Amino acid sequence: MNFCQARVRLVQSGVVLAAAALVAGCGNNYRPSVTPINSPGPASQPQSYAVAVSAPSTTTPGIATVIDYAGDSIMATAAIGIGPITFAVSSNGYNGFTINRDGTLTYFPISSFLQQNQILYTTLPSTAQPVNLFAPSSGLWAADLCATDPTTASCPWDNNPLLLNYSGVDVFNGSPATLGPQIPLAPTPVMVVGLGSGNSGRMFAISQGNSSGLPGSNVSSNMACNLSPTAAPLGEADGIEVGNNTISSRLALGKCPVYAVLSTDTRRLFVLNRGSDTITVINTQNDTLDTCSGLVNENGQPVTCHPTLPLSTSAITATGIIPPNCNHTADPTCGGMPATAGPVYAEYNSATNQLIVADYDGGTISVIDASLDEYSNDSATFGTTFTIPVGHYPASVTVLWDGSRAYTANQADQTVSIVNLSSHTVEKTLPITGNPRTVVSTQNSTKGKVYVASPNSNVLTIIRTDQDIVDTTLLLQGKAVDVRVSSQNGTGATSNFVSRTPGYGQPCNLPPTALVLIYGLPYSLANCQNQP
Repeated sequence: MNFCQARVRLVQSGVVLAAAALVAGCGNNYRPSVTPINSPGPASQPQSYAVAVSAPSTTTPGIATVIDYAGDSIMATAAIGIGPITFAVSSNGYNGFTINRDGTLTYFPISSFLQQNQILYTTLPSTAQPVNLFAPSSGLWAADLCATDPTTASCPWDNNPLLLNYSGVDVFNGSPATLGPQIPLAPTPVMVVGLGSGNSGRMFAISQGNSSGLPGSNVSSNMACNLSPTAAPLGEADGIEVGNNTISSRLALGKCPVYAVLSTDTRRLFVLNRGSDTITVINTQNDTLDTCSGLVNENGQPVTCHPTLPLSTSAITATGIIPPNCNHTADPTCGGMPATAGPVYAEYNSATNQLIVADYDGGTISVIDASLDEYSNDSATFGTTFTIPVGHYPASVTVLWDGSRAYTANQADQTVSIVNLSSHTVEKTLPITGNPRTVVSTQNSTKGKVYVASPNSNVLTIIRTDQDIVDTTLLLQGKAVDVRVSSQNGTGATSNFVSRTPGYGQPCNLPPTALVLIYGLPYSLANCQNQP
């Protein structure tokens, strides 16, 4: 084909293409087009972390480990203070705090990008003896056995509060935490909890002694509520007005109060009294015990208040108070209450308005109706109690956000019990490495996670709740001090914002059977806090 022939063919082809274009552009002829449809896929998992603090030894820096909820993977680690003793997470889940054996507080952000240069420290006064931390969304509060005596090298034990009472609360502000006001309290404060932050709200400090000023009005030692809780004096809750740091109320508690938890709406505070086997209920809005006489609501219906809730048959006998669902004549145990309960930890579940309590000495959990009516009075079923046997020495309990199941850390059995909160039965028991002291949970979707920490093990166990099986285990750098979650439901909310130092009535790092076997009686606070 010569040049002329090629030119003719190109012209012919051009005519054909032009004609086709002309036809295609005429009328309303159908012109198919394809638009890809991209599947949106599953919704992204809300961000949530588990945070474990571990201690390679009592004389070396502890390690903070940040664990991703979705992938069960370690995202970041950083060295913190020397020999951390206890650990708390802020209520918004953003920050972690530890009390350390070298007299410091550690502050660190909870993030997958945690770096060593983000760890901040505050040196405590030389006389300070902090017991536990309370971390609202801003600020930091510490119950301190020696907050108000700057004149001596160490505080003598406060056996006579009329002469010696240096107990108080330390208030910290800023970042790093700077020590501000120190507020005097009843002797042997073990925790602070409350509502509000910044310059408003009301806190309650829980003390194991009371402010009567009389001999015998304080516990005899920092281990009295572990060794002989029934022999202790009555404790006290001191209301603190945040705006001016003054004491607004002094409320009587039972023997050996060891822990307190707020309802989600913050209208009730529940204080666990290990020595009395009771729960003291405080009306936080009124700054009083949950008492009333001849009260009727806006509909003219009578209202019953509940300043005390019994957890054992001994407590029923001592108080004369019977749960509303108990026929005491027909069933003196009220559905299986133990003779001694020994409550040490609880969680309030907003989905069911129930308080779930770990009864350490009784080997049970108590599931208690804590609902209010539309006028914020105790409901007609308030105080209804179901008692469920679990393992030996349940040191803590956690409840899934939807209120369906509870998980208990059975310290002596080295197990976790899984409890159906509708049928009030144990569905399954899982073996755990070590003697578990802490169990916490997060439920960001239909599948949740439960994290279990044992102070005599470097293994963190993760349970997946859709099948209630051990999902995986992670190795920590050193033995576990404690574990917390940044969110219990993916919204940045957590109720685990108070630390739990071993001793002072809280479970030790080993169960009593092991402590007696190793150290004999009476074992000390040092033995209690030791990580074998």
